[in-house]
Amino acid sequence: MNFEHTDDRRMLADSLNRFISKQYAFEARDRIAKSAHGFSLEIWQQFAELGVIGALFSETDGGLGGAGFDVAVVFEALGRSLVVEPLLGALMVGEAIAAAGNDAQKAVLAAIIDGSTIAAFAHDEPDTHYELARVQTHAQRSGNGWVLDGAKAVVLHGEQADLFVVSARSAGAVDEEAGISLFLVPASAPGLTVRGYRLIDGGRAAELTLDGVLLEADALLGVQGQGHATLERAIGRGVLALCAEALGAMEVAKAATLDYLRTRKQFGLLIGSFQALQHRMADLLLEIEQARSAVINAAAAFEADRLTRERALSAAKVSIGRIGTLVAEESIQLHGGIGMSWELPLAHYAKRLVMIDHQLGDEDHHLQRFIALGKQASE
Repeated sequence: MNFEHTDDRRMLADSLNRFISKQYAFEARDRIAKSAHGFSLEIWQQFAELGVIGALFSETDGGLGGAGFDVAVVFEALGRSLVVEPLLGALMVGEAIAAAGNDAQKAVLAAIIDGSTIAAFAHDEPDTHYELARVQTHAQRSGNGWVLDGAKAVVLHGEQADLFVVSARSAGAVDEEAGISLFLVPASAPGLTVRGYRLIDGGRAAELTLDGVLLEADALLGVQGQGHATLERAIGRGVLALCAEALGAMEVAKAATLDYLRTRKQFGLLIGSFQALQHRMADLLLEIEQARSAVINAAAAFEADRLTRERALSAAKVSIGRIGTLVAEESIQLHGGIGMSWELPLAHYAKRLVMIDHQLGDEDHHLQRFIALGKQASE
């Protein structure tokens, strides 16, 4: 199989990396992440104009790509500068709408792609522990419409979102795959309360409370009670994006650490000449290459059958969780005391790498899932 990027993807990566290097220096990123919005509306619109959002969607849905490698190329570039704009939400919401929406609902995709609609994915709940099918938010029929009650946790960019995809249980027990329905919920819906807060690794998220949120019948996304497969696919896209983002962050941490080893002197010698540090850095370089292989494998498997796709995604998330944490720890330790300084960009990269492990399922969760999917494949 040929894993080389197409000319279009190379051009996208080059233009995106150039744009980010000019517009998203660390000081600018720090200022944006700490702002009231948690991201820059100006940068967001520029991403749309550059075709970055469109690259996450297929041509059928009005985009420019949409394949697994398109997602990986975009998010690896974003990870290099710790970009905080809401591309992950656009990706996951867009995937859910593209997979399950009717023609009227798919019309929303154009507004997501051109940046005029901020979309957020609201699935996690306060005590779900990464379990995809564990949904307690309740959806009940009311006339021709629906009433939603429940809560959603850590919804990225929830304060600024115009539209949410919300999972809710319309039938079945709390942890059954059957009975989960998805809904398009506008931010202006009566009964919806959004409480925002800063994230420790940059940007903002929100807690959603749904208290008798009344929706029209056309808010239902897909078939009632059959939303699990759509959830799995949308979250799978998010997992691939996070793995690629982590890879970009690892590359920057690696480069910064190598530069430090080549310039810092101790006892009159460059510390990079010390054999013990050379061995640690060599091990780290090998681990990062393993992480890259895992991301490539996940991107290549994204259009494969369900078990192949999901096993590759969970395998990548396991590798990224372990290696990302290792890169964070080793980079800081090889920098010595300065590695802990908040003024040093490396500290922010390290924190982001650790936090990525906890988004959309951590290393332990995905290891158990990989094993379970393997048993299914062998049956």
